[in-house]
Amino acid sequence: MSKVLRRLTDAFSPKAKSGTAVPQKALVYETPCVPLTEVIRLYERDPTCKASVDLLAASAVGAGFYTTVDENYEKAGEAKRIVDNFNENVNLDPLLCDMARGLIACGNDFWLKLTPERLTELHRLPVDAVERIQQSFVREKTLKIPYKVESYKLRQAYGGENLAAEAILHWRINCLDFSGYGTGVLQVLLHSLAFQSDKRPAFAWMKAKIERIMPKIFEKYAGPDVLALLERADEGTIQKFEQAIKNRSEEGAWLFYSGKGDIRPVTLDPRARFEYYVDHLINQFYLGCETPLPRLFSTPGFTEASAKAALELQSMLIKPVQRYIKRQVERELFDVVLAQAGVDPTKAQARLHWGSPKTQEASMADMLRATELGFIRPDEFRKNAVKLGWELWEKAQPETPMEGAKQ
Repeated sequence: MSKVLRRLTDAFSPKAKSGTAVPQKALVYETPCVPLTEVIRLYERDPTCKASVDLLAASAVGAGFYTTVDENYEKAGEAKRIVDNFNENVNLDPLLCDMARGLIACGNDFWLKLTPERLTELHRLPVDAVERIQQSFVREKTLKIPYKVESYKLRQAYGGENLAAEAILHWRINCLDFSGYGTGVLQVLLHSLAFQSDKRPAFAWMKAKIERIMPKIFEKYAGPDVLALLERADEGTIQKFEQAIKNRSEEGAWLFYSGKGDIRPVTLDPRARFEYYVDHLINQFYLGCETPLPRLFSTPGFTEASAKAALELQSMLIKPVQRYIKRQVERELFDVVLAQAGVDPTKAQARLHWGSPKTQEASMADMLRATELGFIRPDEFRKNAVKLGWELWEKAQPETPMEGAKQ
């Protein structure tokens, strides 16, 4: 990998003419507000986050895709073959499935173009491979606005090279302001909120703390603490009770004393009602995940109408992601491989479509007419007639006498 990075650095570094210096651009360096490794850690370890991201990713790219070209183009067959061979060679379908999860969770995904001379091989980088993004400013002297990504600085663990933008295929959604990084659905759960002198912790932190405390609450009140009142007990007896209470099991224990006294279990105050606060926190967490479908599986009472409305809402969120991935694949991949093969991308019009190609079902009348004209053989007609519900036999069936007929 280090040799590949060195080749990429040499291929995409600015070239200077003999005896001239390469002009230095004014650059701004940006790192993600929330480390992307923390976002992936939340995805890996929180069931709600993982389920939400997986459902959104499956809705976006899980149905697969097919490609088309302009049939009126004289090189349409060649263009279709080039695009399909490229998709098969780079294994594009699984790449898009893996990328979609990172894109939706983190808002970013990075692919390394391993062959700078020709686009023939792609490799997904780890989420933390890019240390920072370098952007150049608008070229007007009076403007100080970052507008164009110039390079990607890799971490030292991945070589520490500074790769030009052409070496990286950067997938990103929800870019805020002039940021070079995108924003996924999970970042909002990792952000704290400061308002004047008050600061609210991140929702992921609050949810994790509640889940950490819940087993302790069950342990505490399933095996309750006890308060032992030992009237006129001697010091030895008191010490025995102290030792027994301290060493009791998690399920709790009842202690008995032959002298005069009272033992009372410590119970939870019935006025302490926390379910409203927990419900609010969980609802905010689901809102942050931007899909209501996990709620359908975890909350009783949802009707068919509620499920339908949830699917329609998710479809509204998924369509922009699908359009972005479609345009990115067509512009950054299909057009490039066609151009390097000598095919005009603007005339070929290679397009990606989600799902399976739509096929028009032939009617029985169409099949009969095609058979009469000789386009379909009789045996082909019989096979297709079975698919349309006709019951056919390989051999003629013996005639049975009609009911009531004379023998």
